[in-house]
Amino acid sequence: MARPSRYVLVTCALLAASSFWRLLVLPVRKVKFVPSSYDWSISQPFFPPSSIKSLPAGQAKEFPRVQADASKFEHSQTAEARQKAVRDEFLRSYHSYRKFAWMRDELEPLAATGKDNYGGWAATLIDSLDTLWIMGLKKEFNEAARAVASLNWGDPHAGAINLFETTIRHLGGILAAYDLSGEEALLQKAVELGNMLYVAFDTPNRLPGFWLNVENAKLGKQVAGTHDPSASPGSLCMEFTHLSQLTGDDKFYDATDRVTQFLARIQNKTVLPGMWPVALDFRNEQPNDNTFSLGALADSLYEYLPKMHALLGGLDPTFETMYRTSMDVVAKNLLFRPMLADKADVLFAGDLHFKEKVELVTESQHLSCFVGGMFALGGRLIDNEEHVNLGERLARGCGWAYSAFESGIMPEIFNLIPCPTLDECEFDEERWKREGDQKLTKGFRHARDARYLLRPEAIESIFIMYRITGNTEWQDMAWNMFQAIVRETTTEHANAAITDVRKQGSEKTDSMESFWLSETLKYFYLIFSPPDLINLDEFVLNTEAHPFRRPR
Repeated sequence: MARPSRYVLVTCALLAASSFWRLLVLPVRKVKFVPSSYDWSISQPFFPPSSIKSLPAGQAKEFPRVQADASKFEHSQTAEARQKAVRDEFLRSYHSYRKFAWMRDELEPLAATGKDNYGGWAATLIDSLDTLWIMGLKKEFNEAARAVASLNWGDPHAGAINLFETTIRHLGGILAAYDLSGEEALLQKAVELGNMLYVAFDTPNRLPGFWLNVENAKLGKQVAGTHDPSASPGSLCMEFTHLSQLTGDDKFYDATDRVTQFLARIQNKTVLPGMWPVALDFRNEQPNDNTFSLGALADSLYEYLPKMHALLGGLDPTFETMYRTSMDVVAKNLLFRPMLADKADVLFAGDLHFKEKVELVTESQHLSCFVGGMFALGGRLIDNEEHVNLGERLARGCGWAYSAFESGIMPEIFNLIPCPTLDECEFDEERWKREGDQKLTKGFRHARDARYLLRPEAIESIFIMYRITGNTEWQDMAWNMFQAIVRETTTEHANAAITDVRKQGSEKTDSMESFWLSETLKYFYLIFSPPDLINLDEFVLNTEAHPFRRPR
C-alpha cells in the first residue's frame, strides 16, 4: 500500500489547522435567510418622492457622558442573585411561549394557547430576540433567529398592517438583534420588512396613515389620516433611520424625515406652542386638536426627540431644538407635584385641555412614566442638569406610586390632588376628605383604571436613573417592584395582566403583551447587570427597548 507523500501530509495538516482556526476566530453563521413570497421593493409608487434626502454626513459629535463613571458601580452578589431571578422569570414565560404559542403573536397565559393581534408575524418571538442575546441565551437566540429569518412578509394575514406597532416591535426588534449578533440573515429580513413598511408612505403628501392597507396600496388609494395619534407617524424615525444607517439606503431616512419636517413646521403653531396635540391632521398638515399629553397617543413622539439626537450623532440640530422647545413647555404646564401627607418630593405628568378655559388635569398614566427617563437621558445628552433633576423626581414619583398601592404595583390611570407649584406644600386634610378616595393612600383622588398590563415604563425610568447615578437605591426600588409584579401576575405557565392593583390577589386577564419580554423584564435584568451591558453611551433604545448602536 502506497504511503502519502510528506507534501500531502503537510498540506492536510495545514488545511486542518486552518479550518480549526477559522472555527475559533470566525463566527459560525447558523441562520439562513429565507426570502418572502413577495419582494416589496419592486412595488412601483403612485406618488414617488421628487428627491431623496441623505442621512446627515460627518463625524458624530462628542456628547456629554450619559452613564456614571465606572467607579460608581459595584456588581454585588445581591445584584447577581436578583439578575438571575429576573432571568429565570423571563425563561419561564419564554419557554411557555415556545411550547404553547410558537410563531404566534402572543401567548395567552391562562388558556395556554396563542393568539395573533399584530399581523400574525410572531410579535413576541421578534420582541424577545435581543433579550435572549442580552441574557446570554445563545441557544434559544439561534433557534429564534432561524425562525424569524424565515418569516414571510409577503403574506399580510390581516390585510391591514398597524404601521406603528409593526415598526417598533418587528423592525426595531430585528434591527437590534442584528446590531448585537451580526447575523446577516436578520438584516436581510429587516430590509424586506422595511421595504414593505415603506409602501405606507406612498400617499399624495408622502405622510403615512395609521394603517398600511395592502389593497389600497396596490390601487394607489392610500391617504394620510385627518385625526391620527401624533405618536404613530411621529415615532417611526428611529427604526427607519437606523435601517438607512445599516444599509446605506437613504430612502428610509427620507421617508420619516418628511414627518419630522412637518412636526417642526407646526410645533409653535398649536394652541399650546411648543407641544403637539395628541391627534394631528396629517393629510392637511394641520394641528387641530386641543388636548396635550405625554401619555397614550403622544408619548413616544416626545421620547424619540433626544434619542434621535443621539442616533444621528448630533449632526441634525432639528431634534435637539424640538426637544428643548417642547420640554420647556412641558415643565411649565404639564408637570405637577402631588399634595402628599409624607411630603415626598415627587412629580408626575398630567394632561392639558383647551376648552372654555385652559385646564390642567392631574391625571397620570403608567404609560407616561417613561417621562422621567426621557428628561434624565435628554438632560445628559444636552448637558442640562435641570432636566436630569426633573427626571429624577419624575422617576421617584412612579416608584412611589408602586409602593402606594396594596399590591405594590401602580395602576394604569390615576388622579392625584396637586400642590399649587412644583415646590413642597402642606397636606390639607379637609381637602383630601372632600376630593380624595378614602380607600387609597392620602393624596389620590382615584385610580379609575386600576389594571396593570405588565407595562415597563416605570422600571424604564428607574433603570436610566440607576445608570446615570450608579446609586444602588434605584436597584432596591426596582427589586421591590419586581417582587410585587411576580407575586401578583404569576400564572401556572407565565405572567398575566391583572384587573385591580388596589388589592392583593387580583383577578387576572388572559393577556401577556410582547413588551413583557421585550421591555419590562429586559429593564429589570439590565438594572441588576454590570453597566457595560448595553452601555447608554454606546446604545440608544427604541420605545420597545430595542437597543440600536450609536454612531461613533
